[in-house]
Amino acid sequence: MSWWRETLNESMENSSTMSKSAVKISLDLLSNPLCEQDQDFLNMVTALDTAMKRMDAFNQEKVNQIQKTVIEPLKKFGSVFPSLNMAVKRREQALQDYRRLQAKVEKYEEKEKTGPVLAKLHQAREELRPVRDDFEAKNKQLLDEMPRFYNSRLDYFQPSFESLIRAQVVYYSEMHKIFGDLTQQLDQPGCPDEQRERENEARLSELRALSIVADD
Repeated sequence: MSWWRETLNESMENSSTMSKSAVKISLDLLSNPLCEQDQDFLNMVTALDTAMKRMDAFNQEKVNQIQKTVIEPLKKFGSVFPSLNMAVKRREQALQDYRRLQAKVEKYEEKEKTGPVLAKLHQAREELRPVRDDFEAKNKQLLDEMPRFYNSRLDYFQPSFESLIRAQVVYYSEMHKIFGDLTQQLDQPGCPDEQRERENEARLSELRALSIVADD
């Protein structure tokens, strides 16, 4: 799960960087001397600046929402694994102790039943009993709880997935509205795209004709 958390973090960082950059661009444009000379240009840049700030605000809200409802639950889920791994290791250690003492009992059982051997066999069985009980308890705990842990992961993550989807839907719906409003503010009435392109090309041709931008 760590790779998914890292991917989300990287995605949110990139999104924040892009929205902050867009705000900076609009602020730089507002400080351009053209804004003081051309009211129409000032109105366009002001509309752009407002849109970029709205975009940044909604992006930050989306990032906060994902952090709270997705990233933090992922961290909490990941924190369970060290305890789970430790339980598995304790079970493995108990199994090794059980096998070692079981082998000791079997060794005395195979020997001739003399007095000293029977005494040692009795002592080995006494040592084996609590170790066997400990292993069986640890083994039963894992057999009971591991399937429940595995099956519960979907129930745990489903709300996070739903929150992630809702956050994205709200964000992109707002982006559609923000840029739709911006388009209406910037569009010139009765000026089709083809005419705007011709006007822009004409202005570029005038700029290219200036001696200060002429090719060497």
